[in-house]
Amino acid sequence: MYGVNKSSLWVMTGLLAITTIFFNVYIFLKSLWNYRQKKKWSPSETIILALSLSSVAHQLVCYFWMTMDEVDSKCRMAEMPYTVMLLFVYSLKFTIMWDTSFLTFYYSTKLVNTPNHCYTQIQAAILRHVSLAVFLIPLFGLGTCMPMLVVFQPENFTSANKDCGVLMPNTPSGKAYEVVYLLLADVLPGLLMMKCCISISVHLAIHLRHMKAATNGAHSPKLGSQMRVIKMALSLVAVFILFLVIDLYVNYQISVNHENIITLTFFFTSIYTTVTAMVLIYGKKTFWKALIHDFNIGLDEYPCLSCLKVPEQKAEPSSTEKGKT
Repeated sequence: MYGVNKSSLWVMTGLLAITTIFFNVYIFLKSLWNYRQKKKWSPSETIILALSLSSVAHQLVCYFWMTMDEVDSKCRMAEMPYTVMLLFVYSLKFTIMWDTSFLTFYYSTKLVNTPNHCYTQIQAAILRHVSLAVFLIPLFGLGTCMPMLVVFQPENFTSANKDCGVLMPNTPSGKAYEVVYLLLADVLPGLLMMKCCISISVHLAIHLRHMKAATNGAHSPKLGSQMRVIKMALSLVAVFILFLVIDLYVNYQISVNHENIITLTFFFTSIYTTVTAMVLIYGKKTFWKALIHDFNIGLDEYPCLSCLKVPEQKAEPSSTEKGKT
């Protein structure tokens, strides 16, 4: 059944690749435009830029491998190019996971004040070297994936369910490494994001409690622009946890039940990178407003589609509504 659906997964992943590349290239171009105006990037913009570049690179390498696997169905080419591409795919996935968790960690440090002085010092030390961190993450990802070439074994199954250059954890050392890789690439960044999610949720609950307890509405604490960042951070965590569960299950099927369903992991990763890019654009108000503006300008070229225009500003309440509040 999987062999029959490989072509369908290839087509659907191609559609997701278009959306992933579009949204992430849009983020990249807007970041460059902001840099030309401000002559610098904020820490969050640096992390988002690194995440976008990693997502685009991952999608290109991933889909190129899938395309070659479809074209060269008999695996007549040497296996090494396929294996190297898979190595880069896993390395870039590692980078995407840690860049996402690093971004959530950054927002949690900006939103939440902790009384622990030692923890605060560690946070400050990390945030002072954001550029170095986003440079080292891909290197750690590549270094973590290099042992695959040694401990994994080339494995092709039946001709109907055959992928070129696939490395499978069939040996005890390979299975042990698979566990270590999943812990480093999936579980640890997931735990970091859950910790940040809990901190942000507690911060939000405290603010809402203060707002409810305030007697003078003019001086009650307000979240303001923080709410958009909170929504983005919590959405990133929710999307990550959902992807983590699916990814761990698929890897369990590969390592334990020896099912050759690697293209399924590429499909779900493509969904994750697409949704993450959309959440990032929504979370950055300047990106979101610019995207809506560009979308409306594009529709101006086609008057028949003017009904699809999105309002660029929220409608202000009328005077009668203001009087009732």
